[in-house]
Amino acid sequence: MAIKSVSIRIEEEMLKKLNFVADYEGRSINSHILFLVRQSIKNFELTNGEIQEAIPPDSNIKPSKKSSN
Repeated sequence: MAIKSVSIRIEEEMLKKLNFVADYEGRSINSHILFLVRQSIKNFELTNGEIQEAIPPDSNIKPSKKSSN
């Protein structure tokens, strides 16, 4: 499995708080973010079913809200 790098923009105060939580949990910020991502995927799949390995680009878009007409 290839490891990819991702950059994010984050407010300084949020980063400080994230660092505090990660340290409290005994993780680096990177490890803690990976933990949170895994939890998010797990929760999503529990609600919506398993995400298939090959995801077509058009299905990776959140459906638009239905109009309230």
